[in-house]
Amino acid sequence: MSFRLPRFAAVLRTTAALPLRCIEPLPVAARLAFASVLTTGVSSFAWAQDYAGSHSGSDAVQRAAQAPQELPAVVIKAGSAPFELPRAYAGGQVAKGGRVGLLGNKSTMDTPFSVSHYTSQRMQDQQAVTVADVLNEDPSIRFTGQTGGVTDSFYIRGFPINEGNLSEFAFDGIYGVVPNYHVFPEYVERVEVLKGPAALLYGMSPNSGVGGVVNIVPKRPLWKDLTRLTTDYASDSQVGGHVDISRRFGSDRQFGIRLNGLHRQGGTPLDHQSSRAEVGAVSLDYRGEKLRATLDLIGQYQWVDAPTRPFLLAPGLQTPSAADGRRNVTQSWGWWKSYDQSGLLHAEYDLSRNVTVFADAGGAKTDVARLSDQTPTIINAAGDTSATPQNWKFQVNRWSADTGIRARFDTGPIRHQLAMQASLYEDRLAQASNAGAAVLSNLYSPIASPAQGIASPSRVPKVSSSQLTGVALADTLSVLDERVQLTAGVRQQQIESDNFSTSTGAKISSYDKGAVTPLVGVVFKPVEHVSLYANYVEGLSKGDIAPASASNAGQVFAPYKTKQQEVGVKIDLNHVMATLAAFRINKPSGQLDGTVYTVDSKQRNQGLELTVAGEPLKGVRVLGGVTLLDAALIETPSATTQGNRPVGVPKWMANAGAEWDVPWVRGLTLTGAVNFTGQEYVNQANTQSVPSWTTFDLGARYTALVYGKSTTFRAGVLNAFDRKYWSGVASYGTISPGAPRTLFASATIDF
Repeated sequence: MSFRLPRFAAVLRTTAALPLRCIEPLPVAARLAFASVLTTGVSSFAWAQDYAGSHSGSDAVQRAAQAPQELPAVVIKAGSAPFELPRAYAGGQVAKGGRVGLLGNKSTMDTPFSVSHYTSQRMQDQQAVTVADVLNEDPSIRFTGQTGGVTDSFYIRGFPINEGNLSEFAFDGIYGVVPNYHVFPEYVERVEVLKGPAALLYGMSPNSGVGGVVNIVPKRPLWKDLTRLTTDYASDSQVGGHVDISRRFGSDRQFGIRLNGLHRQGGTPLDHQSSRAEVGAVSLDYRGEKLRATLDLIGQYQWVDAPTRPFLLAPGLQTPSAADGRRNVTQSWGWWKSYDQSGLLHAEYDLSRNVTVFADAGGAKTDVARLSDQTPTIINAAGDTSATPQNWKFQVNRWSADTGIRARFDTGPIRHQLAMQASLYEDRLAQASNAGAAVLSNLYSPIASPAQGIASPSRVPKVSSSQLTGVALADTLSVLDERVQLTAGVRQQQIESDNFSTSTGAKISSYDKGAVTPLVGVVFKPVEHVSLYANYVEGLSKGDIAPASASNAGQVFAPYKTKQQEVGVKIDLNHVMATLAAFRINKPSGQLDGTVYTVDSKQRNQGLELTVAGEPLKGVRVLGGVTLLDAALIETPSATTQGNRPVGVPKWMANAGAEWDVPWVRGLTLTGAVNFTGQEYVNQANTQSVPSWTTFDLGARYTALVYGKSTTFRAGVLNAFDRKYWSGVASYGTISPGAPRTLFASATIDF
């Protein structure tokens, strides 16, 4: 499923007309700002089709708005069928429940997993630029991408997520819909994290990630009308505007529309780097007595001059000390452009009071063009680097659909919540590149090289495609007024994958295998406010095909099953929530052992994880936790790596954030956060590493009535003491400089 640009622009224009009529009571300046954001976004989408053309200059910044915030509970009523997102804990930063894949919406206390549900209020108060900013403050997650880079990638519980060219984020529970490389919080209501493998709940991840699942819940039309405008600033000269409008119509207000528009551009804190982002997101819904339906459409455009790239270390070289985070080795004539179009249609119908059928269909199309350094290598202790600029084109197409049924019924004293689902996911990746001449530079004193006229690829051939199909069944059985719950289920997953020659288009390798992944989870509530839980769950990764260099070349291996055992306790005191989890995850992999490629390697990550969120004292809110990870390569064919720590996995991670409402200044809140990450190895031999690092963030916000309108001013500083550090060790052994000190400011007004 894909959306042609003219069609999407027409959708934006049509849907924009409705909220424009709704803002007629606003001041003239506000109406003009909103209109300019819409027209700027639509026109830039049309202009963005020519990825290989000149990129001389940018439009003037259209000032309007930026921010997501929401009431602790979002309620939409139609007839007798209310739809409600779980409420937030005191302070509004984390919700009390959310989506658990196939199982549907569940409260945190009824979920047999460690989960976090970050709210739009949290994102807005944090002044998050992308979802990466939100996730990096979770003590089990670390960002492995680059500040000013082209993708948001992570480790969850020590395993990579979202690396590569296929997004592993779910969108309202469905893979293959969310924009591919970056997700902007302006159209996001919740960011939900389920930690650990989850093949039964969501199906196999598109890129075989097993550390956890990140689910993006989009903003949907509210029961109460909303018109919100925000302007924002970030150093060195990033200026943006965001508008968020929600309206409902009909005799029972059963029809709704939510529109979010973003325009942001300007210079970043990095040397000779500037960026531009434009987003248009429309959400339509119908809430009837038995039928409920939603349609989400997203158009997202990004342009970055001099985008950063991760670094490789030359073999045997000790990691040089980190440079000032403002230093940018990428040549100033480099650039990166990406355009995403996404859509998801969801419908559900109540066959009876206890039986609901549902279906989803959606997809995304991503076009990328890039002219920049290709992974510079640090070649000596002085910080000299070598890189080869390349002109790339990518085309990523993804489709997804599912259908199923959820039912509630009793068998004697046992209550059942049954869910069945059939799902389909497909993707297609096309790419091509032309290389230029190598350029030399330096981490500490970047060297400008003359621009190279590297031709854009004349054709973009298909290089891979895959299809994931599955059928799943799960049942949650509960007794004693749901104080004891047992969830059991199984998914049959079929994996088909093909790789193609870029020159002839011929298929060069093929994969077609299936696997069954189970789940068993238990929740026991011995007393009020306390849940004890345990789970056994499996993740699924595509098995390897033995390479041409192996004596068993071409052998197809069965899908790898990652197995997790976890126990934990959750305490919910209404004003504060804490989760303590102990887990062990074993993930197999294949390696070349002599001349034979075999599946005889295994990584084991085990650890303790504590998370806390809420308002323990009136006017004082906390969010954070600590994770201890004991990770090891417990089975390898080489004595030099046996027992070593895996690449990019620290022993300790900790985050501590706090907010304080100043009692003698009504409406003023001071904020602060401390973020710590332990040493990480860059190679499996554990001979190269980056040292531990700690950063501090500070901020404040002030809320008041301005001319009778609720207005919030926010200001903050990231990496307040301008720490120089390496961060983001990816699974393939690259390292990235940490973000420099960055200033943020914004103003939000509700009309």
